Formats: sequence, C-alpha cells, structure tokens
Amino acid sequence: MTRGGQGLARVAVVVRAGAAPMWWLGVLAAGIGVVAPGVTGRRIGVTAGAALFLVVAALVALLHRKRYAALAGAAARAGKHDVLQDRAVTARNWRRGHRWWLLVAFLAALGSAFAVPAAGGMLLAGAGVGLRLKAAWLGSLERGSEELLWVRVDWLGRGAGTPAGKRVKAYRATGIAAGDAAPGGARRRGGVLV
Repeated sequence: MTRGGQGLARVAVVVRAGAAPMWWLGVLAAGIGVVAPGVTGRRIGVTAGAALFLVVAALVALLHRKRYAALAGAAARAGKHDVLQDRAVTARNWRRGHRWWLLVAFLAALGSAFAVPAAGGMLLAGAGVGLRLKAAWLGSLERGSEELLWVRVDWLGRGAGTPAGKRVKAYRATGIAAGDAAPGGARRRGGVLV
C-alpha cells in the first residue's frame, strides 16, 4: 500500500465468511448427535433443536443492525490508493481467525447430544443461517445505495474481528462494480451482479 492507502475488506464478505462452516459443522453435529438417544430422547431433542435453530437464526440476523446501518450511512468514499482485498482472502482470513472457536463450538454441539440429541448442532447451523441472512440484508443496503461497503483490514484484527465491533470507526464505500464480490458478499457470476 502506498501513499496512505489502506487495505479494505468487504463488510458483507466478512459477515458471510462464517455462514458455510457453521452450517456444515452444525448439520454434521446434528446428524451425529441424533444417533445418541440422550437424556431427553430424540423427539424432544430434535424439537428443541428446531426451536433453537429458528431463534438463533433470527437473533444473529438482527444483531447489530442499527450499528451496521449507521456505519453504512456515514461511509466515506474509498481513496484511489486503497487496496481492495479479494473475496477469497477475506473469507480465508476470517476462517483462520476463528478456526479454534469453530472447533470448540462443533465439539460442544457433539457433546450436548448426550443430553439433548441434535439440539447443539441445530443451534450451530442456525447461527450459520443467521449470518447468511445478515449478509443478504447488507446486500440489499448496498444495492439500495448503489455502493459497496468496505472496512479497514487492520480494524478486523487478523481477520478475527467483526465489521461492527468497537474497533471499527467507519466504513468506506466504492462503486457497485468494485472488487470480486457481488452485493451481499456472494461471488460474481460471469461478470454479472447476482
């Protein structure tokens, strides 16, 4: 980076980065966990898990929306010397920064199956769905304002931070065609926004 430029990561990509690993680890933990009869029995475990899935997905999707909206509304234009981080790099950094947390969450979900079968895995999967919903909401904000939202990489702290955390002071904005991710953080397909 030269002349005062900053490394910038897409806000929606950072949010979306945890969705897939949480979903798949949750599905795996629920699938393994349903084999154990548990203390409560499978029927109660799956019913409780379904309720947890819905509640956690909604909570994660709605958490910090005001903060995201305020930062988005006050976003300054990115400078010409700012460096836009690729989608794959941003996702990889987030996953590396959270790998131990993901492992602990997976093991806790598996362990909880001995008490309430499948519930822990469904809770973890619900968190993944909530992150995907939050990224989709950010995508609608980006499409509405016709600009993409970026956060300084150094404010994320080795990829392990949240783009709405206390360290984040402001967002930067670029045109809708900047970077290699569509609004909401998904891959661009065939050069067309999806």
